[in-house]
Formats: sequence, C-alpha cells, structure tokens
Amino acid sequence: MLNRTVAPSIVDAVNFNLQLQPYQKYTLKNGVDVYAVNAGAEDVLQIEWYFEAGNWYDGKNLEAALTNFLLKNGTTSKTAFDINEHFEYYGAYLNRNCGAEFANVTLHTLSKHLEAVLPVVREIFSEAAMLQTEMDISVQNMKQKLEVNLKKSSFVAGRLIDSYLFGEKHPYGQFSRYEDFDALTREDLINFYEQYYKRGAFKIFVAGKLPANLFALLEKYFGDFDNQKPEPKLHAVHPHLHKKHRLINDEKSSQGSIRMVRPFVNRKHPDFLSAQVLNILFGGFFGSRLMANIREDKGYTYGIHSYLMGNRHENGWMITTEAGRDVSEATISEVYKEMALLREEPIDEEELMLVKNFMMGSILNDLDGPFQIIARWKNIILNELEEDFFEKYISNIKNISAATLQETATKYLVEDDFYELVVV
Repeated sequence: MLNRTVAPSIVDAVNFNLQLQPYQKYTLKNGVDVYAVNAGAEDVLQIEWYFEAGNWYDGKNLEAALTNFLLKNGTTSKTAFDINEHFEYYGAYLNRNCGAEFANVTLHTLSKHLEAVLPVVREIFSEAAMLQTEMDISVQNMKQKLEVNLKKSSFVAGRLIDSYLFGEKHPYGQFSRYEDFDALTREDLINFYEQYYKRGAFKIFVAGKLPANLFALLEKYFGDFDNQKPEPKLHAVHPHLHKKHRLINDEKSSQGSIRMVRPFVNRKHPDFLSAQVLNILFGGFFGSRLMANIREDKGYTYGIHSYLMGNRHENGWMITTEAGRDVSEATISEVYKEMALLREEPIDEEELMLVKNFMMGSILNDLDGPFQIIARWKNIILNELEEDFFEKYISNIKNISAATLQETATKYLVEDDFYELVVV
C-alpha cells in the first residue's frame, strides 16, 4: 500500500527518458507523402497541407501571402460565405497561413465529419476563384492594417532588422509597402495559384483520433493533384553595410524597440544544437541571464528575449526587447556585457542543470497530445533533417558541458557580429 506520509523522490527532468511517438507514413498515388500520428482520446482531428508556396517563391512581393489568404474567399461554385458556412455547420475550422518557405492550410474537425468537409478543401485547392472583388477588399484591409502598424515602433523594428540582416529583396528580409499592393494584379495571383497550389508540391500532416478510412479519403480527394516540385529558387543575401541603426518613428514616444541580430547557421549545422542550449541560458526563458540583469537588476524592461530563427536556409540569432527611451543604449551595453561573461567565464553546474531541467520539462509539456507530437515531426520533415534529430536534440541537452557552451559563446556571441536597431 502507498505510504502517503513519505514524500515521493524528486527526479530531475534531465533524467527523463523522452521518446517521440513515431508517425505512420502513407504515400498517395501521385507521390504526396502523408504523415500521421494516431493519438488522443477525443474524436477530433487536425490535418495540415503544406505547399511549397511561401514567400520564397514570390514573383512580386506579397504574391504568395495574398494568394494564400484568398484561398477561402470563394471558388468557381461557392462564395466565401458558403465556404465558411459549410465548415461551421460541421463544427470544423479551416485556417491558412503563409510563411517564408511554405504556405499551409489547417483543418480542425470531428473525425466523424471528415468525409463531409474534405470535398470543400479539395475545391479550394483546385477551383479557388481569386475574385477581383475579394482581392480589392483584402488589399484595402491590409493597407489599413499596415497604416496602423507603421505607427508602432515594435512593428517598424521587426521589419527593418530582418532587412538589415538579409537584404530588402531577400524573402526573409522583404517587407510590405503600399506600392507593393498596387503592383499586384488578379492575374498574378491566378498564375501563382495555378503553379504552386493546383500543380504544386505539398505534404500532408495528420494528428488525432484517426478514422479507419483516413488514407482512403485522402487518396480520393488529393491523390490526383500534379504534385510538381517547383524549381529551386536561389536568393542572395545582401546584408546592410552598416550595423548600428537608430530611428525616430514617434518624437513623443517614451519607449524604444530594441532589436539585435547576427547571422547564424540553420538546423543542419552541428553548432545549432549547442547554441539552442546556450540561447536558453542567455535569453530564452524567464530565468535567463538577460532577464536577471536587464529586468530584475536594472529594471530597464518588463521582458527581454533571445531566440534562434527557424528559417530553412539562412538564419539569425535575435535579441528583442522594449525599453525606456532613456535607457535603450544602456540596455544594449548590458546585453554585450552578458555576452562577454559567457565568453570569459564557464557556467557553473547549478545554473547549467537549471537550464537543462527547464528545457527537458518544456519538451515534456510540448509532447502532451497528438497535435504537439506531429508539430515536432513536421519541424523535422519540412527542414529535411535526419529522422533521429529528436534523439540527438535530447542527448545534447543531457550531455552538453559548460566548456562546450563557452566555446559556442566565444564563436557566436561577439559584439562586432551583431546588427543593432533602436526605434523610438
């Protein structure tokens, strides 16, 4: 019998044996790969279609984003209202999103209603109308949103810092202007849609309580698309010549939006895993060095954060915060002081164990449910990583040493490599 007077032993999260539940793979007759995780107790399902149709393939700026947005806004036989009404009737939700490399459509539905909603998803991929009226409304709304956002220092800082790092014409660095909207035509969107959706390459990710006829249904509705992989596009990186930038966006603002970034490797590089641990220690969680110094000790900001960009190709290491206008320069100086400490002094074992336990605990939380599990696999598959990437990631957290982290800091946390931007 359990003795409740004796407290259970405490086990550090770093000692957990975390496993990533394997996926089932099915390939449709047209070569489209389907990755599925059958888990969860509820009768719900998430399906995601990932097309090679992100900003990377833009002919004109905003072409990919606006095409993706208009997918739900009418087909040759259904209005936008009809489409939304259909999904709402079955308690389903359809969303779309356009990123740098991929554009995706996500469906959440009860498993029992899958057969009723898939035909409309197919229609969106094969018969989207890209109506001029819908395009005009969307462009007007986007322009208005842009006008509002340009008054926010954080928005301006976010778009400028990427352009400094990659160049304004690079997919990772380009940002929208009013003239970009005016340059787009309906014909541009139709051509993009025809090439990258109707004939384009895609992958399908499914998670939840899988119905027995799942693969048969996916074969029926998506097994006859062309699935033509687009020609690879090369984009040259043209970083800004100057690394220190200060911009006044609002003379009356009392706050500065600070962004600091350096070029960095992508997930395939051997340094990426050690940098992930170093980043958490540096500025990746509430107990990080940057938070302890700049928030808790100096009181310059409510929060400061650093992260490794998740781009498929070129990458960056970013630091972001909002601080008082009068202490923005002091904040940047403190960031560089923390970098210097990580280069010059080894991390003590207690702090390293804290970071390891935080990371392992966060991963454990991220694996709580089928949608989170498939998200992990999606990251591995779309970035064309090795199947054992998750195991290597866990092993790296458990076994990385203070010496390795110091070497990584010495290599990458170097003041001269960082672009600085303050927007007030």
